[in-house]
Amino acid sequence: MTEIFLAVDSLITSKTDLSGKIIYGNDDFTHFSGYSEKEFLYRPHNLIRHPDMPRIAFKLLWDTIQGGGEFFAFVKNLSRYNQTYWVFANITPSYDLNGKIVGYYSVRRCPSKEGVKVLNSVYKQLIEAEKQGGMESSYKLLKGILQEANMSYENLCISLQNQGKLSGWYGA
Repeated sequence: MTEIFLAVDSLITSKTDLSGKIIYGNDDFTHFSGYSEKEFLYRPHNLIRHPDMPRIAFKLLWDTIQGGGEFFAFVKNLSRYNQTYWVFANITPSYDLNGKIVGYYSVRRCPSKEGVKVLNSVYKQLIEAEKQGGMESSYKLLKGILQEANMSYENLCISLQNQGKLSGWYGA
């Protein structure tokens, strides 16, 4: 598997319906995913999910956005051509005029190198925990990691993206 890197000014955007099916993807989405618009439209967004991503990260994502919250994360994706690429993702609900959630909007940027390094290590541990004891085990491990950092998952990701390093924490 080869790895590709986003340019600093890359801005991957996509929109999904309530079930996570893609209803829009910009040119950067097409470029990095390797899929044409015809190939990705109305397909599940997990089309680009990398097997190295822990399921608990996506459970947190769905719990947050379905509840109307904004979600931030480092995500490892897999292109159609078996190339990996990391992104710093921001996902928000989209609302109709009555305030009802009608879909989701995602913007992905170039991630900080330190954030990728730290979260790659965390994700490996979470996947191992999932293999051993399912998502409950993975959640318990993540909860402990976040307690050690004294912050939420989203705040951890934002800190790693903005500051690049959390001094003295978790291998940073």
